[in-house]
Amino acid sequence: MSAHTVEFWFEFASTYSYPAAMRIEHLAAQHGCDLVWKPFLLGPILRAQKLDNSPFNIQPVKGRYMWRDVERTCAELEIPLVRPSVFPRNGLLAARVACAADGAPWLSAFVRNVYSANFAHDLDISQPDVVLGCLESVVSDPQAVLALANHDQTRAQLRSNTDEAIRFGIFGAPSFLVGQELFWGNDRMEQAMRWSHR
Repeated sequence: MSAHTVEFWFEFASTYSYPAAMRIEHLAAQHGCDLVWKPFLLGPILRAQKLDNSPFNIQPVKGRYMWRDVERTCAELEIPLVRPSVFPRNGLLAARVACAADGAPWLSAFVRNVYSANFAHDLDISQPDVVLGCLESVVSDPQAVLALANHDQTRAQLRSNTDEAIRFGIFGAPSFLVGQELFWGNDRMEQAMRWSHR
């Protein structure tokens, strides 16, 4: 990795990861940063905190603020937002696909497709047919990629990513790592990119 590498740690169920994923590639190019996409799962991290649901569901006042804040953020960025009828959605399969696509040139487009499916079209991203649809416009053989996502090695990679996130002290998504420096939240993305040039 170069001195200007920014790791983007994202979770497909995460509301704030949605606007982050939709703009990060463009911003990284503007800032001259090398971008590393790091899918992981928040579930194990929340369970370690004795939480069995999203904090935004557990604390309704916080949840109401979050949804309004995401509405404002998406409106400002001109990104469509439809509040999902189920929240949080299970992004396990999509995260495995993202792990299987590590380093592939189509990874970023797939990630954006999944976020759009969930947060712009209210589609159930836990379903294989929805994930397949997110792949169809970016790869020539989406069925092969979907099969690869279920290989033991891919499953192990996602577990490893999640374990690594815990070791780095990541507690939410999106998070950005520059070396050992952690930045949390969509609104810290630019700061992380500037930090990579210190």
